[in-house]
Parts: sequence; C-alpha cells; structure tokens
Amino acid sequence: ARSLVKNKEDFIEIYCEADLAVCEGRDTKGLYAKARAGIIPNFTGISSKYEHPENPELSVATGSKSLEDCVNEVIHYLQENNYIAKKD
Repeated sequence: ARSLVKNKEDFIEIYCEADLAVCEGRDTKGLYAKARAGIIPNFTGISSKYEHPENPELSVATGSKSLEDCVNEVIHYLQENNYIAKKD
C-alpha cells in the first residue's frame, strides 16, 4: 500500500493485530464462514496466505485490548509524531 502513495510522509501504516479466531468472531457478515465453506475463494487468512506488515509505524493489539485503549494508542502516536496537536 505504501508504494501507491505519492507523498510517503502522508502514509502511516497501522497494523491492527488480531488472530484469526478474533477476526472470525467479529465477522458480522459471515464472510469467514463462506470462505471456509469454499463459497468465497482466495480469502485472506483462510484459503489465501495472510502476510503481516513488515514495518508498520504502529502495531496495535486489537485482539487483546479494549477499543478505548487501541484508540488511545493511535491518538498518542499521532500526537507524539506531530500529526495532530496534543491536548493541553
């Protein structure tokens, strides 16, 4: 994805890390079940290999942390790297 962006400074890769069981548990559309049944071919993580990001600027353990904690991690990263202003 990074290679598709002209200005590399405009791109921040954030890896939302969760194992396959967590992703399947969050799947409200039933896409993982359809992929396991063979209805959806080449589905990432099921019939197609998932490749973890090699060098994300930030990794957030969304599979084991609360939504609030994950959001706070992202906001903290953005503030510390001067993408957004820090709160007073």
